Amino acid sequence: MTDSSIINKAEAWLNSNIDEKSKQEIKDLLNAPDNTDLIDSFYKDLEFGTGGLRGLMGVGSNRINVYTIGMATQGLANYLKASFPGEEISLAITHDSRINNTLFAETTANVLTANGIKVKYFREMRPTPMLSYAIRYYGCQSGVMVTASHNPKEYNGYKVYWDDGGQVVSPHDKNIILEVLKIKSIDDVNWNKNDALKEYIEEDFDLFYLNEVKKLSMSPLTNLAEKDMSIVFSPIHGASGKMVPAALKVFGFENIHVVKEQIEPDGNFPTVKYPNPEEPEALDLSIKLAKEINAELVLACDPDGDRYAAVVKNEKANTNC
Repeated sequence: MTDSSIINKAEAWLNSNIDEKSKQEIKDLLNAPDNTDLIDSFYKDLEFGTGGLRGLMGVGSNRINVYTIGMATQGLANYLKASFPGEEISLAITHDSRINNTLFAETTANVLTANGIKVKYFREMRPTPMLSYAIRYYGCQSGVMVTASHNPKEYNGYKVYWDDGGQVVSPHDKNIILEVLKIKSIDDVNWNKNDALKEYIEEDFDLFYLNEVKKLSMSPLTNLAEKDMSIVFSPIHGASGKMVPAALKVFGFENIHVVKEQIEPDGNFPTVKYPNPEEPEALDLSIKLAKEINAELVLACDPDGDRYAAVVKNEKANTNC
C-alpha cells in the first residue's frame, strides 16, 4: 500500500502547472499495479548536494526533470542576488552529451534570466574546463555545467561553479543548499524568461581557451621533440571530442588518433556500460586501437571532460593503466 503522503505529493504535481506529457506519466504511475516507481519518484525531494544536483531522469520530486532543475536554479538565483546585491550578475552555462541536456541547460538559462541574471550560454556543448575558463574570462559570478559526470546514462544533473572557476565550496555550497530548500513547489519558480539577457558564447571562444592552454605547457621543447608520438584519444561519446585533440595539437603533437566508434556525442553511451574512464571496460576500444597502430599513449575522458584516464605502452608492448 502506498503512503498517502506520496499519493498527495504526486497529485499535487498532477494538479500543478506542468506539461501534459508529465501529467500523463504521473497518471500512469498512480494507476500502475506496481507502486515501486511511484514511491521512488515522489517519496522525497531530490537533494541539492555540495556539488550540485544529480539523479535519475523522470517525472517526480525525486527525479531530474525541467521542474526540479527549475526549482534548484531558482534557489541558486536567489543566493546569487543575495550574495552580490546591487551588482550586475552573470552566469555561464554549458552541458555535455547526456540525454535532455540541451533542454535542461535551456531551462537553467530561462529561470536565471527570469530573475534578472545575465547568461553566457555556450552555443555548442563544451567540456567542464572550458566553463571554468569562461567564468573567469567573462567575469561571471557563477557557472553551471549540466551533466551527471561519469554516471550511467539514466542519470543527469548539474554542477555549480563560483566566480573563481572552481566548484562551489564552503560557505557557498551550504548556503546555496539552504536557498534551494526554501523552494517548496513549482509555483515558487519564476519561469518568465528574458531572452534579452541571454548571450551566446560562439565557436571563436575556443581559440581564446586554446591560447591559454598552450601557456600551460611545462616543456615546449620536449613536446616538439616528441611531436610524432602516437596518441589515441576517446571522449567516450562526451563533450571533449573536439577540444582535447585541438589542445594536443597546440602543444605540438601531430600524430593523434581518435577512436571513431566513440567520437560522436551520444547520451546513450552505446559502446560502454558506464562512461567512466576509470573503468577498464570503457577503455577497451581505445586500447584495441592503440595496439593496432602501436600507439605510445592513450587518453580518455568522461562525458563532461573533467577527468581522464591515461594508458601507456610498457616494455613488453602491452598496455598498462
